[in-house]
Amino acid sequence: MISRAIPLLLLAAVVAAAVPMPLDPLKVAPHIYELEFENERVRVLKQTIRNGETQPLHAHPDRVQVYLQSCAWLEDDGEGGERMQLYKIGESTWAPAETHGGNTSNVAQECLVLEIELL
Repeated sequence: MISRAIPLLLLAAVVAAAVPMPLDPLKVAPHIYELEFENERVRVLKQTIRNGETQPLHAHPDRVQVYLQSCAWLEDDGEGGERMQLYKIGESTWAPAETHGGNTSNVAQECLVLEIELL
């Protein structure tokens, strides 16, 4: 019985991997995200953050972010206040998987970020 279940589980995994993620940033926010490179292990997106733009709800897997220019913006600190996020050109950060959106950006200038998603 167990030996019959294994091929079905493998088939389900392959089908699930082939189905696009419904909250894929490339699909729901093509005006913000561009595909730079993709293979079976990694996907590289370029994100352009513009002041006053509201991102739709979208999801990311674990990823590395590399800032292509200096960026600064105000972010809700979760305690009723705000905190400044500031990144220098070339700075890299780790970002765990998340689903987010609906917030209007408050950036000091247009911000370009290269996102390397681990698939």
